[in-house]
Amino acid sequence: MKLTVQVLEARNLPAMDMNGFSDPYVRMQIGRYDCKTKVVYKHLNPTWDEKFTFQVEDLNDELSMSVMDEDKFSTDDFIGRFVISVSTIYDSPNGSIESEWYSLQPLKKRTKQKDFGEIRLAFSVDLNDFVPQSPSLASESSSTSHFEVESFSNRNDSKTSFEELLRLVESNNEGEDIPQSLSGGILVDQAYITSTAALNTYLFSPDSDYLPSLAESQGTTALEQAPWVVGTDGKMTREVTYIKAASKLIKAVKATEEQTYLKVVPGVGQSSYALLSSVSTPDVPYGTYFKTEILFCITPGPELAPEEDREEEEEIETSLLTVSWRTNFTSSTMMKGMIENGTRQGLKETYTQFVEFLSQKFKPVDSKDLGATSKDQILASLTVQKESELKLASRILGNFTVFSSVIITLYVFLHIMLSNQTIFSNMGGLEFSGLDLPDSVGEVIVCIILVLQGERSLKLLGQFLQARKQKGSDHGIKAQGDGWLLTVALIGGDCLGAVNTNTSPDPYIVFTCNGKTKTSSIKFQTSDPQWNEIFEFDAMDNPPSVMRIDVYDFDGPFCEANLLGYAEINFVKSNLSELADVWILLKGNLAQACQSKVHLRVFLNNTRGTEVAKDYLDKMEKEFGKKINLRSPQTNSTFQKLFSLPMEEFIINDFSCYLKRKMPLQGRLFLSPRIIGFSANLFGRKTIFYFLWEDIEEIETVPPTLASVGSPSLKVFLLPGKGMDARHGAKTRDSKGRLVFQFQSFVSFHNANRTIMVLWKAKSRSPEQIVKLVEEESESHNLLSQQEESGQFVSMEDTNTILSDVFSSAADVSVNLLMELFSGGLLDRKVMEALGCSEYHFNHWETIKPEVQQRQIDYKFSSGSGNSHYEGKVISSQQKTKLAEKNGWLIEEVIAPQGGVPYGEYFSVHTKYKIEDIAIRTNACNVQVSMGVQWLKYTKQQKRLTKSIVTDWVSRIQDMFRLAEQFITAK
Repeated sequence: MKLTVQVLEARNLPAMDMNGFSDPYVRMQIGRYDCKTKVVYKHLNPTWDEKFTFQVEDLNDELSMSVMDEDKFSTDDFIGRFVISVSTIYDSPNGSIESEWYSLQPLKKRTKQKDFGEIRLAFSVDLNDFVPQSPSLASESSSTSHFEVESFSNRNDSKTSFEELLRLVESNNEGEDIPQSLSGGILVDQAYITSTAALNTYLFSPDSDYLPSLAESQGTTALEQAPWVVGTDGKMTREVTYIKAASKLIKAVKATEEQTYLKVVPGVGQSSYALLSSVSTPDVPYGTYFKTEILFCITPGPELAPEEDREEEEEIETSLLTVSWRTNFTSSTMMKGMIENGTRQGLKETYTQFVEFLSQKFKPVDSKDLGATSKDQILASLTVQKESELKLASRILGNFTVFSSVIITLYVFLHIMLSNQTIFSNMGGLEFSGLDLPDSVGEVIVCIILVLQGERSLKLLGQFLQARKQKGSDHGIKAQGDGWLLTVALIGGDCLGAVNTNTSPDPYIVFTCNGKTKTSSIKFQTSDPQWNEIFEFDAMDNPPSVMRIDVYDFDGPFCEANLLGYAEINFVKSNLSELADVWILLKGNLAQACQSKVHLRVFLNNTRGTEVAKDYLDKMEKEFGKKINLRSPQTNSTFQKLFSLPMEEFIINDFSCYLKRKMPLQGRLFLSPRIIGFSANLFGRKTIFYFLWEDIEEIETVPPTLASVGSPSLKVFLLPGKGMDARHGAKTRDSKGRLVFQFQSFVSFHNANRTIMVLWKAKSRSPEQIVKLVEEESESHNLLSQQEESGQFVSMEDTNTILSDVFSSAADVSVNLLMELFSGGLLDRKVMEALGCSEYHFNHWETIKPEVQQRQIDYKFSSGSGNSHYEGKVISSQQKTKLAEKNGWLIEEVIAPQGGVPYGEYFSVHTKYKIEDIAIRTNACNVQVSMGVQWLKYTKQQKRLTKSIVTDWVSRIQDMFRLAEQFITAK
């Protein structure tokens, strides 16, 4: 039996909003299903004139109608309700009730308000296909009831073809653009060799076998597709219902998709299509609080590169499919973050199968077939409009502050000139009543005004000079070298906060990746800047793990910039296709309060292709001293799926071990270039986590105990605040807030420990991590001993200086050749000159003990040379000792800054060089460098100076050995 409900209008509704109106709509519910009318904004006597049809089988069902007031920022307000039984309509003459006015009732009987307004409705039932049933049968059949919504003013003919409906919608959308991607992210961004019309028909035509086949492959059941209809608003809609297969987190649930063609835009060759699918799953936890919206955009694809065997007049059509998503919350909830993360993970898995299934029907467009890659097309569109210096000066300096300063200054100088003239001396120059120039109180007032206005003008002038310098910086230059190329297109920002609430910020952004930084230009006095600038990082040997984004507020060239917010992009956890167009939410108190975000397009490419894994393993073999075999593609694929890693990540080694928590858990430890991960499966309960190598602060070896079955253990300490996604695998959290992971009972502890330590040290630490490590170790020991002016060598043991490893590398030269760097010969002089050292003098090595020699060096840093930020003289004492166990040397050096070096008398730098042969290789040696800073006197600038010393000295050591190897191999 079909029940038709006609919702006509309402009158005398109460005002629910502060503006004296309501935004009413009607929600209807019968059984488990509901629907609603459109919203009439700012009205107390709305007119809907919409018709709804329900398929029901039980006369005992009740139709409940609630008039609601839409509220965009909170839960919708209840106005009134009306309930009628299906049996009442069935018993009426001819099974219909003509339009009548019905009074709306309150939700609760006890209420002070008496008038809730009235609503005019009409009802009818179609008795042709109705067969009365017993109550039990009626109850069973009611569970399969459903409803169909159709427009009152436009009923579509069911025989109208899908193509004819599209042409009708197309005629209503001429001249309109395809909407932009939704804010949740991009799920699919792939071009196919087919026309847009063919792809659209295959995906959404009711006659296509695509949706049933995909549902069958994903385990979806009870699929029902309602026919497409065109409503009074000119939009083409349909409803699709199905039961989603059970997953690891939730049971099988029913889902309802409301699909709507937003745009059908005709083109010169091919049309473009935009379809929005709103998915509701009320049976999942918090399912009534949100809907998932998915936007399908089908546009003409890129042109293919010409082929030799292709005729010139032959044109192959391509189409670009872009699928994006977002979560639309209908009610506020504290579980918003959890819901979005769960939805994101589920959609990734679903649309991975979607792409694989679609690729069987249409051939995807490979990047090598394109005349220009999508990356180049996107970056080419980001043309930066360079601002002229005249326009920049007028924008910054063209204000009342500068103008009034110039007028007052000219007025005073003109007065002084006229006062010196005989003709105007009796007139007092330009003086007037209340202003006595130049020897009165008025002179003081004018001077004060000049000082204040001049200070403001100088600050603006400084901003102009800094902006002019920043505007001319080098952006968008093609990166050099082979390896991993990182390209960042900075589009703009949104809702950036300001430290001073009275003014808008002057934002600029600093990108940091693998110790390299790129800085954007400054945008003045705006919270929503637009940059359209491109930054490229030089080629990197290993794929980067994290890129840091810091947004600063510029406050003049002589002031420290204020941090407005920050964010990190984790390339291991991110899908590179999603980073092609992404909005990044900023962290920080100010950024989170303002909901600040930046718009980026990030591309990470490997120019060396499949050789990247082999090159990395060859590099590790030099450090490890052992052959490392490349795993099979099947093993790598399994490893990537286990931890949901990108395709460029590959496994190096794995070990069986126990994870020590409250109860030891047996599993496997996996090692790759960027992560260390653990996986266990105990009776179907899986434990999987991983963290980055660069998040590790310390690895400690624990002696064997009875609990570890007589085997040593490894304790891994992460940096504070890092690895929070893996905290469920941590044994504890120490007093510093660091997560601690403990692994024990390795089959071969020596092999596992050696591999882990080599990989950890090979992952170069950032300068910030090295500075922090040295700062902590230097501050923990207040050293008061001083180095004698006579130059006598003071060893590290004598001063108790704590050294930290800052550099480790394998050189393709022998120990004897590399030791020429400390011989005082030609190589020694050439390297020191290349580092910017002048007036280089040294003593010859003198034997002070058996196998121990000593010498002194002094040289001068030239201003602006090397990595030094100052100039001055340095005296160094070196001591070298022959290693007993291996062919090699240990060089200890104490560096004492002299005149010209700021705070040079407050500190000395202690460095230890260990150079030894690699056993399995000829003409190769390993270099290990440690350093520490000894503070001889206390100063408030100790922390800042330590950071500068360590950063400069580590860079100098790296350059020193790099230049030495180049000069030796060039002979």
